[in-house]
Amino acid sequence: MWGAGGAARRRTETQGVRGMLDHLITGATVVDGTGAPAYKGDVGIRGGRIVAVGPAGSVREEAATTEDAEGLVLAPGFIDPHTHYDAQLHWDGYATPSVNHGVTTVIGGNCGFTLAPLRAEDADYTRRMMAKVEGMALPALENGIDWSWETFAEYLDRLDGRVGVNAAFMAGHCAIRRYVMGADAVGKEATPAQVEAMVAELGKAMRAGAIGFSTGRSNHTDGDGRPVPSRHAAPDEVLALCAEVGRHEGTQLEVIVAGCLDKFSDDEIDLLTRMTVTADRPVNWNVLTVDAAAPDRVPRQLHASEKAKEAGGRIVVLTLPVLVPMNMSLLNYCALNLLPGWGEILGLPVPERIKRLSDPATQAEMLRRANSDEAGVFRRLVDFGRYVIGDTYSAANEGLSGRVVADIAEERGKDDFATLVEICAADELRTVLWPMPTDNDPASWELRREVWQSEHVILGGSDAGAHLDRMCGATYTTRFLGDTLRGRKLVSLERAVQMLTSDPARLFGLKDRGRIAEGCHADLVLFDPERVNSGPARLVRDLPGDSPRLTAESEGVVSVRVNGVETVRDGRTTGALAGTVLRSGKDTYTVAADSVSF
Repeated sequence: MWGAGGAARRRTETQGVRGMLDHLITGATVVDGTGAPAYKGDVGIRGGRIVAVGPAGSVREEAATTEDAEGLVLAPGFIDPHTHYDAQLHWDGYATPSVNHGVTTVIGGNCGFTLAPLRAEDADYTRRMMAKVEGMALPALENGIDWSWETFAEYLDRLDGRVGVNAAFMAGHCAIRRYVMGADAVGKEATPAQVEAMVAELGKAMRAGAIGFSTGRSNHTDGDGRPVPSRHAAPDEVLALCAEVGRHEGTQLEVIVAGCLDKFSDDEIDLLTRMTVTADRPVNWNVLTVDAAAPDRVPRQLHASEKAKEAGGRIVVLTLPVLVPMNMSLLNYCALNLLPGWGEILGLPVPERIKRLSDPATQAEMLRRANSDEAGVFRRLVDFGRYVIGDTYSAANEGLSGRVVADIAEERGKDDFATLVEICAADELRTVLWPMPTDNDPASWELRREVWQSEHVILGGSDAGAHLDRMCGATYTTRFLGDTLRGRKLVSLERAVQMLTSDPARLFGLKDRGRIAEGCHADLVLFDPERVNSGPARLVRDLPGDSPRLTAESEGVVSVRVNGVETVRDGRTTGALAGTVLRSGKDTYTVAADSVSF
């Protein structure tokens, strides 16, 4: 349907002259990001902008380089609305692997976690907190960043000229609270004077370019095992900060609360509604889990958006269009720690942890609580028979990698969880575990298709830059396109591209991004529709401090341009650092709470 997949592609070069195009792409199947029908066309670039768009053969200006894109799809660069690249961009300006999968703009500073403002004496606390809550390798944080900034402005300035993607950042509640209150940020309510000081710091951050405010009221704990600073804030403190957001152009709100993981409480719906109404800005949250086995979850979560709309606000839901494999471990912090009562046991020293885990009475109590209503969405994790054994480290476990726990348990005459514990204990808990998703059935995929049609929902939730050795969500863009073109085909190609581009661009008010049109920034992805996809996740040790992370190669991504400069060719970065640190007001426009839907 799409031709020969670019086999006839060629690039030619011409001696540069004043006024000519920097680059001309001809004969591509142009999907412009608006949802309009695809067409065969030419796109010309000059000075980082798209300056010519027309039917194939209509753009006749001379160009320094020309590319025949017959059989390839040209789309706007993808925009990832929920990342945690705040740290990684300091040692990896490309935000890999996101850029390899067509992402040209990332939004960071989510969930209340940013690296600025920062007092020097709080750097260690911040590193340990980020390692705990976002799964960032502590050696990488210690060795990959110099931590010499203090203000949000200094943090942003440090990245200028050093990034290969466009990057925008929220100002995080935890950083601001710690900056103002010091160690009292954990455990104490702020005084009126301290709230006023926090509001002032947020104002400084947004004047420096922060695109809004994020806060976290979920069950995150810091490196000391205590609730993170933002969880100690009274609602009035949160609302005072939201009011400040509304005083600045081109700003947003982002939040995570405990109910994001399963179902919102009435109090959470009330707070989110008051946040968006107070700021007159949309508030987005991450991430809606769709599972046909829990049919009441989606209606409850979307009910919050409806309530906010009735009040004149807007709550925007992020959801992933693919299933992201996530590994688990009884050694390192992961989602299993969030099961009720499990965190206490999984936080013990390893020898004591093995002893407790191996006790049948402890196992029974852990399973009881994991299967109770208090486990919420995390009940999905407790079908241990479906887990697949990953990497193992002892002779006792030789030959178990790749096998399903239920099969091993049957051979050993034990129940599934006892077998899993026995395997992990033999490895001193280092065993890598891969739970198989329970929501991969046709009914769940049909429910996802329905959810994507909601005016309150956009795609996102990759968490890219976080949980580095546990998951690789950065590949959702190419996996979704592959599924759209050759898999389930739940939406059209035009709608899929719109969901990855102009929808998030409109939410964040990104000026001249997310579309292929004259005058827009030349953030572009050229891909082969017959091959576009993601390769399998693999573990590499390329972080500072020789720390591991999961990554995946892109497939079928021919070229990625950021501000007109080719940053990726045939799935590999080129060495160009043409990204921009996006700043509120300058690079964003104001999106009022009642002015956006999808």
